[in-house]
Amino acid sequence: MSRTEFVVLPDVADARPAAAAAPFEEPRMVAHPSGRPWLIGHWQPGEVLLATAGSVHVAVIGFCPVTAGQLTELAGRVRTVADVDRLSRALPGSFHLVAVVDGRIRIQGSLTGVTRIFHARFEGVTVAADRADVLAAMTRAPVDQDMLATRVACGGMLPPPLGERSMWRGVTALAPDHYLLLDRTRAREVRWWWPPEPGTSLTEGAQAVREALTTALSDRRPDDGRLSSDLSGGMDSTSLAFLAARHTPELLTFRWGEAEAGNDDAFYAASAAQSLPLAEHLVVPQSELPEIFADPAAAADPEQPYPFTRTLARTVHTARLLGEHGSRLHLAGHGGDELFVKFPGYLHRLLRRRPLTGLRHMRGHRALSRWPLAATVGELARPGTAAAWWNEQADHLGEPSVASRHPPLGWGFVPLRAPEWVTGDVLASTRGTLRETAGQVRPFAEDRGQHQFLLALRTTGPAYRQMARLFAAEGVELHMPYFDDRVVEAALAVRLHERATPWRYKPLLADAMRGIVPDIVLDRSTKGEFSRDLHIGWRRHLPQLLELFTDSALAADGLIDPQTLRDRLLAPQADNTRHIAVEHLLGCETWLRAARRPVSLRRTDDPASAP
Repeated sequence: MSRTEFVVLPDVADARPAAAAAPFEEPRMVAHPSGRPWLIGHWQPGEVLLATAGSVHVAVIGFCPVTAGQLTELAGRVRTVADVDRLSRALPGSFHLVAVVDGRIRIQGSLTGVTRIFHARFEGVTVAADRADVLAAMTRAPVDQDMLATRVACGGMLPPPLGERSMWRGVTALAPDHYLLLDRTRAREVRWWWPPEPGTSLTEGAQAVREALTTALSDRRPDDGRLSSDLSGGMDSTSLAFLAARHTPELLTFRWGEAEAGNDDAFYAASAAQSLPLAEHLVVPQSELPEIFADPAAAADPEQPYPFTRTLARTVHTARLLGEHGSRLHLAGHGGDELFVKFPGYLHRLLRRRPLTGLRHMRGHRALSRWPLAATVGELARPGTAAAWWNEQADHLGEPSVASRHPPLGWGFVPLRAPEWVTGDVLASTRGTLRETAGQVRPFAEDRGQHQFLLALRTTGPAYRQMARLFAAEGVELHMPYFDDRVVEAALAVRLHERATPWRYKPLLADAMRGIVPDIVLDRSTKGEFSRDLHIGWRRHLPQLLELFTDSALAADGLIDPQTLRDRLLAPQADNTRHIAVEHLLGCETWLRAARRPVSLRRTDDPASAP
């Protein structure tokens, strides 16, 4: 993802003030046939692909490896707004799609939220943008205190659909499986995508995933500069590196050195590197990396609280270092865990449809994950609904955290529990928000297992999109092919009990990459351990954290009790739950400070017309 930012305007005279209010320095502009502004914003040459076929106008913004001729041919098959479904499904990559059909505008992002759409009313006209903070600046929208309170109480990785809500009142986030339809006088959201029925065999599905990933990597290289890729030794990043090396054998690979003696990433990464002899392999030792929780007051991204604050300094350092080594496009394996791990919610349907197979799988999961028998049976016996899950979180929000071995078999993953430092008003407000969500929520898929995969993808996709902006600020595009729509669809089509089996690690990806990635990586059954990094960084930067929260914006708003927070920061802990809670709280604190700063809007009455 690049630093592209844009606003979409309807073809009406009343939209001109919105174009003038768009907060872009020296913006580019694409016009409607009438000459009025259609797209306005920042993008690099080649990042917006345009096509026209009769009264149909299409703009693809982002990475989409098709030619203008191919896009024009696809646009020529569109007769109605609904026909854009087929056009969208034919496009590989990760992008925003904006189509005008007989004057009606359809706008959409990606299925996982890595590319997003927001909309708001500006002086009576609905306008859309790829960033919530852009619309907030245009409309002078205030911070949504209820959403801020909910993030403070529930943590930064708040599950969707609640976690997808905008942080500003009056700025609405579009659900990833919907498109926004702008007529001349009104706007509405339309669901257009449903997950595939998981009926494909593992063998057939592996071939489809292989083809989707091969397509995703075939043209992923910069026009200028170097291509780089993570090579951590794990299956996700290593698969991308080997696919990229097929067309760019001299790529630059990258990984952080390990602080944990028991972390065997180095062994597997070195083994993989031997099979990439033309690549340059950059390994940064711990002594040259910013520590975890370094510079805790640094602001990340203004769209919403950044959830990965403990590694913020390290991420920025990585992006800068890659840029210094000539990289202009970097591949990361984010999304691989969400797409290929063994989420066990599928056991509900499997036990009812194939009891013997379901029982065998349940025993396998229990043995490997050490689930208590009573808790496992209890979760499987409860039919439950997505609405009931959200209501349950509201009921138990103020209670202690559940046991770490609690089986994740519900419509959510980790139960939502508020840390001790939130105030009573925050608890009350958040309970109301959770119950409001329960009244509106619908499952992402009928099968609870399929729902869990989409839940994971849509939880982390927006967070990694923020990480991509950190890279873009250093001149490096961060691409995450596992979040591409076509890759996601290929994986979701595979039978759940075959891709989430308890006896193999990421079997779908392993089978898809067999013959491309060395077997030693595909057969790996361990995962890197990084807790020592965390403990070292926490100990050294605790004084800075204490100082930061001494003058807390969240405390000034009555959202946290600073003395309770201080006591908890100084108290000994048996596990990492406190560190994670503080990381998410830090994201809310730094975001609120940034959101309260005055925004200076530069009027842009004469943007440059440029594709």
